Amino acid sequence: MGNSQSPPPNPRFNSASRCLRAFTPKELEDLKSLFNSLAAQSQTNGQYVSSSVFQVYFGLKGPLGERMFDLATQGRKDDKLTFEDLVITKGTYVKGTNDEIEEFIYRLLDVTDDEILTRSDLDSVLVNMFNHIFQLKGSQPESSSHCYMVETFLNAATFSKDHEGRDKSMSFEDFKSWCTLVPSVKKFLSNLLVPPDPGRPGSKVPKLQYSENIDSSILLLRDEYAWHMGGALSHEELEEWKLLYHSSLNGLSFNTFLGNISNGDEPTVLIIKDREGYIFGGFASQPWERHGDFYGDMKTFLFQLYPKASIFRPTGANSNLQWCAVNFSSETIPNGIGFGGRINHFGMFLSASFDQGHTFSCTTFNSPCLSKTAKICPEVIECWGVVRKGLEQETTDVVKGTVLERFKEDRHMLNLVGIANASE
Repeated sequence: MGNSQSPPPNPRFNSASRCLRAFTPKELEDLKSLFNSLAAQSQTNGQYVSSSVFQVYFGLKGPLGERMFDLATQGRKDDKLTFEDLVITKGTYVKGTNDEIEEFIYRLLDVTDDEILTRSDLDSVLVNMFNHIFQLKGSQPESSSHCYMVETFLNAATFSKDHEGRDKSMSFEDFKSWCTLVPSVKKFLSNLLVPPDPGRPGSKVPKLQYSENIDSSILLLRDEYAWHMGGALSHEELEEWKLLYHSSLNGLSFNTFLGNISNGDEPTVLIIKDREGYIFGGFASQPWERHGDFYGDMKTFLFQLYPKASIFRPTGANSNLQWCAVNFSSETIPNGIGFGGRINHFGMFLSASFDQGHTFSCTTFNSPCLSKTAKICPEVIECWGVVRKGLEQETTDVVKGTVLERFKEDRHMLNLVGIANASE
């Protein structure tokens, strides 16, 4: 894999002495206890850990587990992980610099160990990942869903490195760019040497809540999509997402949309499927409220779900993050909701009629046009509320039924539609 854009041909591990210094005495003691336990299970008189015991403990199966053990033992092929191997591996992969960690993951993806990172390598790793993640969650997707999702992640990857007589491969720079588009993949691959459980970073999938009388087949959001977006979110934002609005159930109505999402200040996930079959949207970190200008914060992002999976986070180029204009009569303030870009040239925009919109490339998120063409003709619009545990309102049904509470809700709706104050 060696050229000006890739790491040296052989893995460059830090010296054992340097890696030892990366750990506190307590961490080193815990690491030694772990090694002793795994070595005992390997029945090697405490000398080394076998590949099978290593993979079972860390929940690594298939080509990904085999490749991790191969890197950890520095390619000796002797099925013997020593304590020094474990210290050097965790010192590099867990305690190393960002460049060292990325280099390790890049080599980890080369499951065939031929120093050429191909589409086939990534395909194998992604299937391995999905099997692991959704087995932990207890909702193993069907193989057809696997193929569907693997393809969307691969479609976001670039393979620019030439090889005589072979297909192009992924360079180290290609890999780093891909990681920014699919942060969920990097988050998962950065935490493999942590005991497996559903809370392991990169493995958590939000629980999708919706009425039991809703046919799940009409929903755009699926577990794999939620996991993909979770790569850009905090652990607390991956507990539970609840369906707030669906155009097939509530109609293509801007007023209904605002009414359904007006009772909380939680972040929302807006997803659109257009007539071209493209699926994309935006994560709104701030409530949808009437403004005459852009607002929002740096947690907001745009995303693509199909035919490629990508996330586009704010670049800091400008603060044109969220847009929500309702009942403005000025031509310079288009009524509708949007993300990024500039007025009439948004990164993504839905008009107040909810029957059209547009998407352009924008510097706000360094995002491309999210669909096949700039014009959006929505077929399905869906919105989910992100429930942040510990911040939920503890209002009872009785209190919500009081005149005062109803007045507050009514007042909030009037603000949304811009008629609460005559001065507005």
